[in-house]
Amino acid sequence: MLREKLKNYNIILASGSPRRQHFFQELDLDFTIDVREVDEVFPSEMKREQITNYLAQLKVSAFTDLKENDIVITSDTIVWHKDEALNKPKDFEDAKAMLKSLSGQMHVVLTSVCFTSRDWQKTVYDVTKVYFKEISEAQIEYYLHTCKPFDKAGSYGIQDWLGYVGIEKIEGCFFNVMGLPTRLVNETLLELASEKK
Repeated sequence: MLREKLKNYNIILASGSPRRQHFFQELDLDFTIDVREVDEVFPSEMKREQITNYLAQLKVSAFTDLKENDIVITSDTIVWHKDEALNKPKDFEDAKAMLKSLSGQMHVVLTSVCFTSRDWQKTVYDVTKVYFKEISEAQIEYYLHTCKPFDKAGSYGIQDWLGYVGIEKIEGCFFNVMGLPTRLVNETLLELASEKK
């Protein structure tokens, strides 16, 4: 459905994430991948979706050569816990500390997605609450050694072993926790396609 409605656009996914690329394929989109490096630093006073909105929009700044029918899609995901953003861990010990802090607690996963053309920009975000049971140190170390989730915000993937054994419940979009609120992306693209006719 999306493929037909967006046939006059060049959809560019600016993400190296295999999970996001897989989601775009499953949404039946024609797209290309173009990842450009930016320094992902945000002002320290920002909180929650202010951070993810800012970073998703910042990633577009590397695209200064958009053609008329291009739509670049950028996104950013953080784990928000105890009034702090948990991004990707720096190393094993950092990941271990993050997971210890999430154990037995509820945290929030936020993903912002920014859609940008030469003439307009739209940013949307989604919020999911994730509840962890108490996780032992042995479980944390086993998970970090076997799954190596060092490329993931909050040091875990909900689709990994720790998600199977450690998550009691979630409130909101499951796929948002994996890095892309697929329903929201689909709806936004459908809206944009109808608006730009």
